[in-house]
Amino acid sequence: MRDGYGTAAWASGHRDRGPTVRIGYGAARLDVPVGSSMGGYIDRVGKSTGTLDPLEVSAITWFDGHRRFALVVADVICVNTDLVAAARAAVPEAGRLWLAATHTHAGPETGCVPGGSATPQPWSAHVVGAVRHAVAASVAAERSAWSAGVSGGLRDVGADRSLPGAEAVVPLDVAAVRDGLGRLTGVLVVLPVHPTVLPAANRRVSADLPGAVRRALRERLGVWVVVATGAAGDISTRHTRRGQDAAELERLGELVADRCVGLLGGADRRATVRETPEDSGGPGSASAPEGACGEGSPGDVDRPTVGCEHGDASRPAPEAGLGRVAWAARECVLPRAAGPGDPAALLADLRAAYEESLAAGDPVAIRMARSRLEGARVATTRAPGSPPSADAPPASGPTADLRPGLGAVPEGGRALSGIAAEVGVARLGGLTLVALPGEPFLAVRELIGEAATPGGERAHETLPASGPATEPAAVAASGSAIVLGYANGYPGYLPTREAYLRGEYEVLAARVAAGSAELLATTARELLEET
Repeated sequence: MRDGYGTAAWASGHRDRGPTVRIGYGAARLDVPVGSSMGGYIDRVGKSTGTLDPLEVSAITWFDGHRRFALVVADVICVNTDLVAAARAAVPEAGRLWLAATHTHAGPETGCVPGGSATPQPWSAHVVGAVRHAVAASVAAERSAWSAGVSGGLRDVGADRSLPGAEAVVPLDVAAVRDGLGRLTGVLVVLPVHPTVLPAANRRVSADLPGAVRRALRERLGVWVVVATGAAGDISTRHTRRGQDAAELERLGELVADRCVGLLGGADRRATVRETPEDSGGPGSASAPEGACGEGSPGDVDRPTVGCEHGDASRPAPEAGLGRVAWAARECVLPRAAGPGDPAALLADLRAAYEESLAAGDPVAIRMARSRLEGARVATTRAPGSPPSADAPPASGPTADLRPGLGAVPEGGRALSGIAAEVGVARLGGLTLVALPGEPFLAVRELIGEAATPGGERAHETLPASGPATEPAAVAASGSAIVLGYANGYPGYLPTREAYLRGEYEVLAARVAAGSAELLATTARELLEET
């Protein structure tokens, strides 16, 4: 495990170069018309009035000659399982596709209901169309390359939003893609911070913090950049931001970009390749034709994977000289939280506490009381067709030992007593990724821990600890798993078992029972061992 997000590492033998595969990148714009419903804030009034910065759907593909894996990141509030299934059906060239949301709170409403919902039109068709074009562009741009990650602490951007005095340092993962000469051609950033810089009063479309980081890094490095959101369920800019406007977005984006550049420079000071259409020396980049992202049918919706699908030795071996691309997935069925016993009384108590905080005038106490009230409002509004189970364990305490509910889904649909949640892992040459659905707490990332590169022994290496006035040390992470959140479904918040004892906003709004996050972390570790 990391100590302080950067003082220890598992060395795996690929610090300088990972196995070579073919890697590509593509992107498509996701236009949001004026007058669209926006997602993210329960108390937002009114529809979109314009665009502050454009939304994107970005794709990275890895191909070993026989297996192709696609990671797609979309600037939307969430992705439901129906949208994921439609995107997978629309992209047959990918053996496996992950669809993740950046979770921007300034984008279109895509059916973000804790526990999952149907994706409304036109966004189901628009997002699937953008996915199709972005992946096609990425496949066309694939070139021989390798990817490896580096991790380190990021200060003064995100912190535990329920703990005003918490240290403002979170782990930042950066995966660099390099050509055969070691030149940087692209970057994947995984940032475990809620993109909620812009407030509920904002009605201009924006990618929020991920967009600001993309712009700042592209300006610095001159290469393609994809920014995904990590395990950010309890992490936000609430206690670090100095404002909630475009200027503050840019300031925070610059801070993250500075740290990314520092981590990349600390790991390897080789040159950067600035991609042009004529450059074929490394993984290219391509964008979908403008205006091509709003058309198309989502296609047939397949049920998400139940059980475990592997890219392993039973499939054709990679081409000579190429690394291995493999993946596994498992669907768990998470028990539902029982919800408040007396919703009206809970709302009345929290509303009274909010009024008391207003009278006292402490801005931090006001925001915390308001947050709890918002959580209770979410908790007392059940998702359509998803009543609480009579035998669901209480949300206020630990549950019995949970196990994956494999085979628990009846033919033709899911049992109302549980919420389906897919866990995925991918081995991509020298890079390992884990995908978790919904909004996992940051501690879930640490529960998954670090996985050894297949076939190699793990050696513990202690790095110099950084002082309080310096950035946490960089850690080469080629043998570690980089954890993405908000991927392949939306079961809602995934607090740790301990967090259920505190009853903050995320627990009040959660639809899953205590122990669910730990179940998903255990499942991820099992899949890492098997893949």
